[in-house]
Amino acid sequence: MTISNSRRFARYIGIDYSGAQTPTASLKGLRVYLAEREALPVEVLPPPGPRKYWSRRGIAEWLVERLSEGQPTLVGIDHSFSFPLRYFEVHHLLPDWPAFLDDFQRHWPTDEDHTYVDFIRDGLRGDGAARTGSPRWRRLCEERARARSVFHFDVQGSVAKSTHAGIPWLRYLRRQLGEQVHFWPFDGWAIPTGKSAIAEAYPSLWKNVYPSEGRTPDQHDAYTIAAWLREADDDGRLQGLLEPVLTPPERAVAGVEGWILGVG
Repeated sequence: MTISNSRRFARYIGIDYSGAQTPTASLKGLRVYLAEREALPVEVLPPPGPRKYWSRRGIAEWLVERLSEGQPTLVGIDHSFSFPLRYFEVHHLLPDWPAFLDDFQRHWPTDEDHTYVDFIRDGLRGDGAARTGSPRWRRLCEERARARSVFHFDVQGSVAKSTHAGIPWLRYLRRQLGEQVHFWPFDGWAIPTGKSAIAEAYPSLWKNVYPSEGRTPDQHDAYTIAAWLREADDDGRLQGLLEPVLTPPERAVAGVEGWILGVG
């Protein structure tokens, strides 16, 4: 595949995430779309077998395979990758994202078999009570995007459950892929040329741009992420969005809290 000098990536993956049930449960809300440089997004189905839909473990394992293939790929996942700075302050954590991933997984082991997010919320697994937050706490990017807090559970449109279910799988991907993948912006705002990257996406920013064409809401969110990433790379917008205009203090906060790709 030939990529023009202005195009950073060869493939674009959009993932609509779900925090329901266990890591190995087949979930209708988990959807994956993949776009190539010269092709619109198409849905990627799980491998043939008894499961009709993806599981969170299945998606993580599939991503390891895809991102090990050497084609520069940009992945957008629609859950938060980190927590507000206030969380780090209250729990006396270093402002260090890799250390946060390890600490979170110890308290919220939502990547373990037979584990629901609600099991940990109810005190049946892990030690979630020692790592909680207030729905009043929001990250800087959430304030800019008018998105809900990562601690705002049990409401329509919440990403709290998917975030608490998904963060341990970011740790898994980081451990499996090592230097093969760039986690934006935690590994730096500039993505090295030729390297794959994983970024937080928020399809509500763009989904009204694309007709749903019969897709379910979950399918359309995943489609939207892949389509928007592809278009932004194709028309040159992506480069600017990878370097949002932030003051030095804001940039320092976002280096810990993370950032939603596409939020100015």
